[in-house]
Amino acid sequence: MALEVQIEKQLPGYKLVVEFAAGVRPLAILGPSGAGKTMTLRCIAGLVRPDRGRIVLKDRVLFDSAKNINVPSRERRIGLLFQSYALFSHMTVARNIAFGLDRESLEERNAKVRAQVNTLQLNGLENRFPRELSGGEQQRTALARALAIEPEALLLDEPLSALDTHLRSQVENQLLETLGAYKGPALVVTHNIEEAYRLGDEMLVLTKGRVAAFGPKERLFVHPPSLEVARLTGCKNFSRARAVSPDTIDAIDWGCRLRISQTSERPIAHVGIRAHHIRFVEGAGVTASENTFPCWLTDASETPFRITLHLKLHSEPRPGEPHHLQAEVFKEKWERFKDLPQPWHVCLAPDSLFVLPD
Repeated sequence: MALEVQIEKQLPGYKLVVEFAAGVRPLAILGPSGAGKTMTLRCIAGLVRPDRGRIVLKDRVLFDSAKNINVPSRERRIGLLFQSYALFSHMTVARNIAFGLDRESLEERNAKVRAQVNTLQLNGLENRFPRELSGGEQQRTALARALAIEPEALLLDEPLSALDTHLRSQVENQLLETLGAYKGPALVVTHNIEEAYRLGDEMLVLTKGRVAAFGPKERLFVHPPSLEVARLTGCKNFSRARAVSPDTIDAIDWGCRLRISQTSERPIAHVGIRAHHIRFVEGAGVTASENTFPCWLTDASETPFRITLHLKLHSEPRPGEPHHLQAEVFKEKWERFKDLPQPWHVCLAPDSLFVLPD
């Protein structure tokens, strides 16, 4: 692996203990505020010294507490994009990009600045100051500065959080292009689940300073290893579960028996399903379909493109009775069945369910 990290750092309220390896596939670091995401990046970049551990980048030891090695941040050849962008307000765009190139000749420095200006579409902005730039332009300038030093690793700390909704999609596309072209390890910190999924191929989930999960993003979303990771990756629907046979469980809180396709070597404690995996089914014989149950709507809320539905299974809800499931559907589908008489029917497909160990 191009980047190997094994660090410990005592922080107020908890101890950061992180170990992982990253290659050339972008790695998204996901977790709630205070999980240790930014501190992990700062330790890798050399801005903070871990209490103990080892950091190796492309066979160069950057930090080794046992051997008293701690390469200065400036010599680590790591590009870091801060959450606030941290542009120098008294410097133009061109001078900000050139900030880490003072050891280069003037000709080399100018060539590298021009290359980044062209790549990140900053043409015409070279002589402007940060206060004269939009949020997206500031972000691209900070990214150009991080890339200009030709870093051996690229660290992005919440790169989209300071942008409004209008700019976020546009800048995210630029980031995807940049990450696709970059040939070294790239780490992207975010607390946004959808951003983590789009920007990273691998995913590291942190909680309270510890690694809760690490691996390909598809695997973590389809088969989260724990209830905590399932929640952190956005799952809303859980029930306590009890195994009946290798492929059948009782979902205690949902009041139903389910066939499952995923098995577990450890005792099963919970079953979950993501809101967008709940299917609404219609037609003759629907009640005989596998894992299909009648449901009633208890509440609904909408976003510009989706409807979130709170559903009660098996019987019509009484006032104040809680819902069993939360489903998400696109508005086009909602329009097709919203006026149909209730109960509706939902299918909890075996391959959409995941079981979680005790």
